[in-house]
Amino acid sequence: MVRVGDESMSTGPAAGGTGPARFRELFLQGEPVDLGVRPSILGSWQRSRALGLSPDQSDLPFRADFEPDGRIVRAAAPVLDRLQSRFDGSEMNISVADASGTVLLRRFGKDSLARSLPAFQSVPGFVFAERVAGTNGIGLALAERQLIRVYGAEHFAERSQRSACRALPLRDPLSGRIEGVLCFGYPRDAEDPALDTVIRKAAAIIERRLLGLSSERERALLGAYLEAGAGPHRFVGVDELAADLHPGERALLLERAAELISRAQRGAVDVPLPDGRRITLVSRAMTGAGGVEGFAVEAVLPAPEPDVARTIPHQVEEPLGLSPEPEPTPALATQPEAHGAARSWTEPGRRVARRSRTDLDLPDTPQPETEPGTEPDRHTTPPPTRRLLLVGEPHVGTYALAARRRLELLSDAGTRIGTTLDVRRTAQELAEIAVPRLADYVTIDLPEPVLRGEESTDPRGDLHRTVVHGIRDDCPFHPVGKRIEYGPTTPHLRCLTTGQAVLEPDLSAARGWLAQDPEHSAQLLSRVRSLIAVPLVARGVVLGVAAFYRAEEPFEDDDRSLAQELAARAALSIDNARRYTRERTMSLALQHNLLPQGLPDQNAVDVAHRYLPAESDVGGDWYDVIPLSGSRVGLFVGDVVGHGMLSAATMGRLRTAARSFAELDFPPDDVLTHLDNLVGRLDREDPASDGGGIIGATCLYAIYDPTSQQCTMARAGHPPPALVRPDGTVSFPDLPPGPPLGLGGLPFEAVTLPLPEDSRLVLYTDGLIEDRTRDVDVVLDQLRDALAHADRTPEEICRTVLDTVAPLGRYDDIALLVARTHALAPDRIATWELPADPAVVREIRASAMRQLADWGLDEAAFAAELMLSELVTNAIRHGTGPIRVRLLHDRTLICEVADTSDTAPHLRRAATTDEGGRGLFLVAQLSQSWGTRYTSEGKVIWAECGLQGG
Repeated sequence: MVRVGDESMSTGPAAGGTGPARFRELFLQGEPVDLGVRPSILGSWQRSRALGLSPDQSDLPFRADFEPDGRIVRAAAPVLDRLQSRFDGSEMNISVADASGTVLLRRFGKDSLARSLPAFQSVPGFVFAERVAGTNGIGLALAERQLIRVYGAEHFAERSQRSACRALPLRDPLSGRIEGVLCFGYPRDAEDPALDTVIRKAAAIIERRLLGLSSERERALLGAYLEAGAGPHRFVGVDELAADLHPGERALLLERAAELISRAQRGAVDVPLPDGRRITLVSRAMTGAGGVEGFAVEAVLPAPEPDVARTIPHQVEEPLGLSPEPEPTPALATQPEAHGAARSWTEPGRRVARRSRTDLDLPDTPQPETEPGTEPDRHTTPPPTRRLLLVGEPHVGTYALAARRRLELLSDAGTRIGTTLDVRRTAQELAEIAVPRLADYVTIDLPEPVLRGEESTDPRGDLHRTVVHGIRDDCPFHPVGKRIEYGPTTPHLRCLTTGQAVLEPDLSAARGWLAQDPEHSAQLLSRVRSLIAVPLVARGVVLGVAAFYRAEEPFEDDDRSLAQELAARAALSIDNARRYTRERTMSLALQHNLLPQGLPDQNAVDVAHRYLPAESDVGGDWYDVIPLSGSRVGLFVGDVVGHGMLSAATMGRLRTAARSFAELDFPPDDVLTHLDNLVGRLDREDPASDGGGIIGATCLYAIYDPTSQQCTMARAGHPPPALVRPDGTVSFPDLPPGPPLGLGGLPFEAVTLPLPEDSRLVLYTDGLIEDRTRDVDVVLDQLRDALAHADRTPEEICRTVLDTVAPLGRYDDIALLVARTHALAPDRIATWELPADPAVVREIRASAMRQLADWGLDEAAFAAELMLSELVTNAIRHGTGPIRVRLLHDRTLICEVADTSDTAPHLRRAATTDEGGRGLFLVAQLSQSWGTRYTSEGKVIWAECGLQGG
């Protein structure tokens, strides 16, 4: 296997003959070959076909007007001579082309090779751009903008089937632009993996020579600056200037100096520093040897204090670290401060003339003239100190300024992208940071599963337009929400396939992009000119594609690198948001599944409820409505501390336990005691807590009895409920607070309050009233005002409370439960007090039958008579004290028998020889449900049966 860049392919006989040749033949016949050809080659074939090129084309365009002595030629010629010597005697064809694909230089391992090859392979001037030559090394290197390899039948044209090549773009180190291509051509059977290393080293040397050519121009400018003789003023570099300045101030001066050079602007500007000082920057034109034109920028510092100048001559120089014999070091324009740093360019004894106002665009500053051998006047105020900051050409200053702005853009992106954990908002932030500083328009397409927090199974074919942002709103892009389908030749799909950013400097020449949708592409071309398509990939997951468009100035390679860096940072934030969305969706689904899925059938209260998750994450708030014996109903509301899956799961365990304890007919304080023990045990069993208690929870439990219109409540560290009387008055009952669940060791206390019919009991969690920006007392007053309406239904109360009281930005969950009470009518309750005498069993059966007849429940009489007979008999035989019998006509017929004993009966299976033990079994068979609840006076055994009988 041979790996070139990020691509690999087989080099065996099949690859050179039947492999790529067969796939190429299938491609030319219109057959699909996606799985058999490297993506870069397939993309180039598709573009070549879209351009209408013929594989049988034998001629290439020739340009006679290419520059034979340009920068790229001067930088590359010595390197190609060395390569020719290295490959002496081989059939290597070495060439350098410019950025348009025109070959400028050729070298051959054999002289005879130049004479045997056709002209387009041996003579400079022929154009090998992909748009005219099809798939080839030079054209594909310019299209892919990276090291590529084309082997045998991977070439589109028939003329190149017997050759192989490697090609690598050559970039200007200053501008980052592609200045040309270095290409090695050789017979396809002469493959050598070491050529990768050779071509990379050769390209690096050529690029360093391009840098050296730029340095020569800068040295010429510096020499012209020094030859100008700057007068008696002290000229030192920015390194010495930095001794007085904070790094931020130094960077500010360099940025303003680069701006002056990039604008080719003569004159002076005042630069205010953060501490209130002002430094004047002066720029002036320079012409170096060979006609190099540029600018020098000096910093004019205020004169030192007079007393220092009078007492210590040249004291100004010493704090700046002045070296008596500095060595000027030539450097680039982006860092010219090293040129002549800390050297005085005024020769001793030289008589200095005053500068002209016209030269520096500054007010005239008379300079004292000092004769040789004389000592300066100590009482004369020294002139301001001038220090060299930058020397450079305007276009180089533009590069430096652009580089600085790119760094600023990346710095801003670090703080402005990913401020939320919302996928759409994060994608929008990427577009907003890029417009207009990098692009004029940005579109972002994401698969639908990514928006839901999942991974897309087909990120190339399931894209939806998520963001459209630009300097204007009338650009004809596909709207947000539209499904986007990209063809195989489009830059968007190419970037998704290769995982690299794709740059199209001129969209009007991008035939693959134009062929996708000619009508829509034509509309876009009237508004945009250049495109960079970047894949959004994070942690190996393809999240989508971002497209950056410009309307006027074309994109360059530095822009592509910047766009790819922005997209990479945004992709991480989008992936974080996606993962958060997935976890939050799972937590929310778990939370909703663990909450009541419906309200039970009961007549004691009308109930409405709401659950609102926090904006940041799902918490552990919960509520429940539990039908109890005797037509009573239990109302729960609770809050598990924390957020996420753990809190939701803990909430589910706590709610299940609370329902179980409630259905055992425990009073509220006992239920909270059992829950307290459970939470403490969960804390101790959690290995992450190390026994320190990390779960914790609050809870409020209320039991309402419609027969007595009494409500018994207890709370464990939970906010008290709101009570709305039938007349609309609102109060917050003063319930004993109790400790939060999980602390253990402290008792809970229940309170019983009268709750007349048509009262409203409002239970809520602390997320409704507690907020970082609001006072709790003020919120409770708002809640009181929202509830002070006796005519509102529970549903209306829920809506009003959430609209007027709930915080706008929810930092915590909110659970809300509103219950409107009903009373069981007295004529539906029948009660008898009996002595503990077996003789009364017959009488109570007769009385109960008459009551059932009055209620019209004759069909239920048989089952009720048998149940009541067994329960009363058991109470007489095994209980103590007086017996109370009660019948309740509600949704079901409820039979209750109370006594003063606390001994509970147990259902058992009687043996065939037992004379008794079958009474409760009979009750269980005749009733829908039965059970025992304890009271302060003893116990109550109850059984329910349907109104239509057993």
